[in-house]
Amino acid sequence: MTASQRAREVSRHPLRLTMLDRFREGCQVIGFDYRYLYVNDALAAQGRRARGALLGRTMMECYPGIEHTPMFVLLRQTMEQRVEQQLENEFIYPDGGGAWFDLRFVPVPEGVFILSLDITARKRAEAEHRTLEERLHHSQRLETVGRLAGGVAHDFNNLLSIIQGHGELAQGVLPPGHEANGHLQQILKAAQSAARLTRQLLAFSRRQVLKPERLDLNREIADRLEMIGRLIGSRIELRTMPHATLGPVTADPGQLEQVLLNLVVNARDAMPDGGRLTLRTAEVELDEIYRQRDDEIAPGRYAMLAVEDTGIGMDAATRDRVFEPFFTTKEPGKGTGLGMATVHGIVKQSGGTLWLYSEPGRGTVVKLYLPLIPADTDAPLRQAPAPAAHSPARGRVLLVEDDDGVRQITGAMLAEAGYTMLSAAGPREALGILAQDHGGIEVLLTDVVMPDMNGPELAAKMLERCPGLRVVYMSGYPGDDSGGQHALGQDAPFLEKPFSRALLLETLGRSLA
Repeated sequence: MTASQRAREVSRHPLRLTMLDRFREGCQVIGFDYRYLYVNDALAAQGRRARGALLGRTMMECYPGIEHTPMFVLLRQTMEQRVEQQLENEFIYPDGGGAWFDLRFVPVPEGVFILSLDITARKRAEAEHRTLEERLHHSQRLETVGRLAGGVAHDFNNLLSIIQGHGELAQGVLPPGHEANGHLQQILKAAQSAARLTRQLLAFSRRQVLKPERLDLNREIADRLEMIGRLIGSRIELRTMPHATLGPVTADPGQLEQVLLNLVVNARDAMPDGGRLTLRTAEVELDEIYRQRDDEIAPGRYAMLAVEDTGIGMDAATRDRVFEPFFTTKEPGKGTGLGMATVHGIVKQSGGTLWLYSEPGRGTVVKLYLPLIPADTDAPLRQAPAPAAHSPARGRVLLVEDDDGVRQITGAMLAEAGYTMLSAAGPREALGILAQDHGGIEVLLTDVVMPDMNGPELAAKMLERCPGLRVVYMSGYPGDDSGGQHALGQDAPFLEKPFSRALLLETLGRSLA
């Protein structure tokens, strides 16, 4: 018997209404004046009202505002048109909670019979499934953009290396005051700006080479307060609230600085008339419940850094897109749309997670979570780097680079500095040179991403034959297989293209010290 047939049969025989008391589904009969003529226990439980509090009273008396809901519109149509209707309806309780019901409206002589099926669990499962699909699609979009960014970064950074290298060598041969020096300086400045943009592309796609160290987060923030103060200006009050016993974390100090400065600049821009910026740290426990928000995060103890401002805030539409690459609310020419995407990529690549809350007119809070290092870890905290030793250039260097232009300019900078140079266009040629060289190669300077064999694989083969060989890597894009720093080794010197002549010579000098 269908719900319609059952309702009509019950309406003809009122005594049979008692049969509905045993139904697990909610059953109710609403009169033409919208009074409850009958409700069963299941319906009373669904509505969170006792049966006695409903019977004889109107729906509007029991649930104020119900007359403005889609459910009531369909009920009225059923009353007037005497046709069956169906609706999946979200019911909001007075305390703000909600539940979903599949409602079947059936005309009966007394008014309308409504069969109410609780579908809350199904709706929540559907919503969770949609959320997971959205996350998957978002992840796939980022992966696609990331791969594209990686390919562009590799070729683009090689071009920038050639531009920057030739510019610096040209500057070195021109006399002071030469009119071309100003033009060369502008070329080098533009190359450096382009390199920063490329690094942002790699950061949001989590394809950077990170050099993580054991850090005291409070100290890292304290060391940058003077710089932050200059950035935000005198109209913004800066407050710090460090956790007194915050444990150490593992992160790349340079990338952590970029994260902090991006967030500070965003906060400053959100407070054009002044305000308050607060930097706060704490130790927190992220549990399985938090993992429902970010399924990539492992439960455990984390150090939290909160960056809070009293600025203009964001609406829901902006919050939903704030970490998307190339999304910006700033005027054209004022931002690339990569700042928050870069923050997201760096934090995620460092094994952490982040959370943002904002409302229009009420400011923004961004919380970063980085895994705490276990107390029994012996690694020392990062110390300020010692001044570079300026020793004269010496030694034999084998340069392996598949890009002709990069190989030529890098070799020229090293030869000009006094190094004995050997060069190879690829790993196979480099192994051949090693087999024939009797002068003793001291340093292997190799690109990371090359055809047939990557830099770490080449280094491993050469170290088998020359155990004392020093290895220095260089790349504008480390590739998917490096996963950051682990394939290169945490102690391996790494030059990120495009690099300056000074950094190249300093890095080689350190490797030979």
